Amino acid sequence: MPAKTQSTVPSNRAGQILRALVESFIRDGHPVGSRKLAKASGIDLSPATIRNVMADLEELGFIASPHTSAGRVPTARGYRLFVDTLVKLRPPASRELAALQDQIVDDAGADVKGLAAAASAALSSLTSLAGLVTIPRQQHLTLRQVEFLPISDRRVLAILVINDSEVQNRVLTMERDYSNDELQRAANFLNEHYAGKELSEIRSQVLDELRRTRETVNQLMIDTISIAQKAFDLDGSQPEYIIAGETKLMGFDELSDIDKLRQLFDAFNRQRDILRLLDRSIAADGVQIFIGEESGYQLLDDCSVVTAPYRVDDEIVGVLGVIGPTRMAYERVIPIVDITAKLVGAALNSSH
Repeated sequence: MPAKTQSTVPSNRAGQILRALVESFIRDGHPVGSRKLAKASGIDLSPATIRNVMADLEELGFIASPHTSAGRVPTARGYRLFVDTLVKLRPPASRELAALQDQIVDDAGADVKGLAAAASAALSSLTSLAGLVTIPRQQHLTLRQVEFLPISDRRVLAILVINDSEVQNRVLTMERDYSNDELQRAANFLNEHYAGKELSEIRSQVLDELRRTRETVNQLMIDTISIAQKAFDLDGSQPEYIIAGETKLMGFDELSDIDKLRQLFDAFNRQRDILRLLDRSIAADGVQIFIGEESGYQLLDDCSVVTAPYRVDDEIVGVLGVIGPTRMAYERVIPIVDITAKLVGAALNSSH
């Protein structure tokens, strides 16, 4: 999860008021005034006292006052403090959990894309947000053989035989044209030195070889490694994901700007930027929450992203989560994302 806010609320009373304000705004979507908070259950304070506390919270940057209202709304910083220390998580009801489990377990025997599609649809259905699930990374990809064929316009067809029988064809765009002989020499070298090794191991070894080769200026090796970098996805490319329910985002007032929505949907289709954000969750343990600008992606400034990694044999192989407005029901969404990640991991473990 992004770093917790450094400032804390000045008192338990202020925390109680901030929690009530955030919960009210999430529920109704309207700025919250002191009179409304005075009527909130559990707050036994006068409106005047509440107004003073709200002034302190506003000064600290946890809430803000819209121009057209005397009420207050949470800021991204207020939401961050809320999810870090104040939220009261509410796990899904037994019927919701049963429906989620059935939907995912029913697809446990299907291909991994089918499972990812079922999980993303289930996330969207339960949360009324956009659900997304990365395609599980295969844990062990062993190179059996590689072959390169020139196509045209500095493009090369790489034919990779992975594991026992899987064949992957990749079109590589190179810096220059390569002859048949150059490509054959590169393939011969890679097959001789790297056949039988896992792609992850080949990636690190090829990068080490590149550093050494630059010092010796061995043109054959430089050519070979340049081709291998492209063939083995050494540019840091990530697995694709499946998204469901993105049109539900159109129903939120905060995300009603048509131009922004169009750009956001384009980003969903391009995948690259969203995948870069999801990749930050792979290195972390448990549920991660990115609120507004914390995503580092301008199109998500009005959104929150809640993610969790899922595992096979205790190894993280993918990430799933939801995207919605910052005004989302975190108390429901966080447990749903967490449980879905565990169910997807269990389904994958039982199917291999």
